[in-house]
Amino acid sequence: MLASPRANSADDPLLNLRIEGVSGELEKNIRAHLGNFPESEVQRRAYLFNVSDSVEAALESMGYYHGELEQELKENEQGPWELKLTITPGEVTRLQWIDIRLEGEVLNDPWINRWLSQIKIKPGDPLNHGDYERIKSQLISLALARGYFDGHYQKSEIRVNRDLNLAQLNLYFDSGKRYKFGDVSFEGHSLQPQLLEDLLPFQPGAPYSTRKVTQLNQELLDTGYFSNIKVLPQIDKLTEDSIPVRVELSPRPDHSIELGLGADIGSSTDSNLDPRVRVTWRTPQLNSYGHSQETSIEWSRDRPKFLSTYTIPLTHPLDDQLKIRVGLLRDKYGVTQDYVPEDRDFSNTGQLESTKKLFGVGRSKRLNNGWLLNYSLEAIQESYTQSGVDYDPQFLLFGTTLSKTSRGDNSLDPKSGFRQLYSVEYADPSLGSDVRLTRMQAKFKWIETFFDKHRFVSRLDLGINLAAEGDLAIIPPSLRYFAGGDQSIRGYSYQELGPHLDYTNDKGGLSREVVGGRYLAVGSLEYQYYLTPSWRVGTFVDAGNAFDVNQFDPVVSVGGGIHWISPIGPIKLDVGFGLHESDAEDRPWRIHLTMGTEL
Repeated sequence: MLASPRANSADDPLLNLRIEGVSGELEKNIRAHLGNFPESEVQRRAYLFNVSDSVEAALESMGYYHGELEQELKENEQGPWELKLTITPGEVTRLQWIDIRLEGEVLNDPWINRWLSQIKIKPGDPLNHGDYERIKSQLISLALARGYFDGHYQKSEIRVNRDLNLAQLNLYFDSGKRYKFGDVSFEGHSLQPQLLEDLLPFQPGAPYSTRKVTQLNQELLDTGYFSNIKVLPQIDKLTEDSIPVRVELSPRPDHSIELGLGADIGSSTDSNLDPRVRVTWRTPQLNSYGHSQETSIEWSRDRPKFLSTYTIPLTHPLDDQLKIRVGLLRDKYGVTQDYVPEDRDFSNTGQLESTKKLFGVGRSKRLNNGWLLNYSLEAIQESYTQSGVDYDPQFLLFGTTLSKTSRGDNSLDPKSGFRQLYSVEYADPSLGSDVRLTRMQAKFKWIETFFDKHRFVSRLDLGINLAAEGDLAIIPPSLRYFAGGDQSIRGYSYQELGPHLDYTNDKGGLSREVVGGRYLAVGSLEYQYYLTPSWRVGTFVDAGNAFDVNQFDPVVSVGGGIHWISPIGPIKLDVGFGLHESDAEDRPWRIHLTMGTEL
């Protein structure tokens, strides 16, 4: 009977290797040149045959031209063979000079000059062939990225004097001329040509740069019009001094539906599960002028919302847009309570409810320095009952917002970033509002990751309403300040916290109602640790409150949670515990489930 071929596995190798005389990077380089361990007897013979040449090549690639090798092989009948290599590397060859010469238009290119200034090798360093190949490839790659398509090396060599252990690097590169952007053609779309031309980060005739090509690809992606984008410099169609660019586009589906889920449950306000479901319908392109619409319907127990936004590009598809908004929103705020004489305490009876109708027109424009400027006119009518009195005020708000977001990367879970927002809104009776109101806000969020795994998230929200004392009740709840919830102070229900009023109800008893404040100051600090690239745990401290003049009563909560970095964004399950009693509950706690990026 014929013996079956010997099977090899990680637990039963054909060859064991021991290297003596060298260590560190030199040993790693030798092992890399020797290659993978053999998995058959034929491979073992080939491996042993090439050992001497492989070790010599590994030593010379790091400047050791006088190395000596001793091999000792033990051929075992049973088990793996034993190979011992004793290596004496000898004296290392050092660089005598590095001569890099450039010719052509590249001489006046600041990017190339910056690259030259960052080259770290210098005379006296050990010769390393890898460094030489890296510099050689970097220069040619950078030249191609900058449009020097005729660039070539006139000389590229390493000259070694083995007797003196000295080496010379010579790189002579002639870039030729720098090509310019030629005509840009867009294929596979139904938009007005000017709309796409406004997205070009360059003009025909500008010096070529792959960075500009990447920027155009990102601009097209950010419009939301296209599902697939290819920006193709046509090197095969170079003219005398320019390169044409072809852009192949695939439109997105006419309609898309997005589903969002969230929930929280706890002991504050009420102990019922409070789920939230949002359905968003988007039409990315309604016509050839790039108009689009987004309509969202959110269902939450006692908090249904409808909001539709129609967007019209103006001077730029991304950086200058007119937005028209229509909405019908029902919401709840604070908590209402009745005093129970038998218990000598207050008992929860519900919350302050309001129904708001809105119509708004605003313009959003990105400035040259990266700031986003919004100015708007918004008409709202809000109905609510406070302290037993029905209100139905109307406001015409003139507002402006200035914001800027800096991100360390474009992922849904950025490792670093900073967002800042400043807004001012004004309403006046002479302009159609029931009372005079000036509303100012500032919001900040900072994210930073240290050592790849330690992520910190902090935020600060500030707000102030300037209005006459007698007009406070006429300012609708949506324009007042409340605290609490997963985006404010966790451990408390959404918009539960704020100053309260005591009043006599229609039954002659005492009632209390959290009605919101004129001021807001809420901050948070969260530490997150990545267990894996897709999972992390976090712990946080939230603090602050909404308040009135001389009534600041800060509330603090602590907690933690686990976060999954899903393909559609982080999904976070957090538990918060209030350290202060609220008007609704002693020592409240809540579980918050949220989804979405933090910037």
